Amino acid sequence: MTKILGLTGGIGSGKTTVAALFHELGVPVYNADVEAKTLMNESPKIRTKLIELFGANAYSDGLLNRSYIAQLVFKDKEKLNALNRIIHPEVAAHYTAWLSTQTHPYVLKEVAILFELGAEDQFDFILTVTAPKQIRLERVMQRDDKSADEVLSIMNNQWDEDEKIQKSDFVIHNIDVQQTEFEVEKINNEILKKVR
Repeated sequence: MTKILGLTGGIGSGKTTVAALFHELGVPVYNADVEAKTLMNESPKIRTKLIELFGANAYSDGLLNRSYIAQLVFKDKEKLNALNRIIHPEVAAHYTAWLSTQTHPYVLKEVAILFELGAEDQFDFILTVTAPKQIRLERVMQRDDKSADEVLSIMNNQWDEDEKIQKSDFVIHNIDVQQTEFEVEKINNEILKKVR
């Protein structure tokens, strides 16, 4: 049975960088956010439900109108919860199908809101990627062209870093790339020892 490493961390912590480093070591990676975005654009079932929830503006030129939906959900917890109730079962089914095809001793599943979803029991190991708040803020403002207020509103909807760290098997403080690479190799070796 393939073991599962859950990768999480606040926005701007560097989850994608860490996932890419594991991928370079041959670990299959499933990014729940990326797959959710793909499904929101390609699944007729999801499209219908999102238009019912958010109105015709949910899609623009045939694609999900992400900025419109983001404005609505980050100010309204109920709408965010409703969105999650539509998306998460579909992503879960897609992930289950993907997992059934994997043969590596373990896989990595990147889930930004792993703890917020109460999904800890779905993983054999959990790795939290973290970085100082100011660094995370600057990374996201630069990457996504968002204002400090927009990024902080997203951060405020996520669990506190210390809470995530306490519930994790592994932690990477992602500030220096070379140190992060070293940590990824160390964690990979540790997991392989446990699962072989």
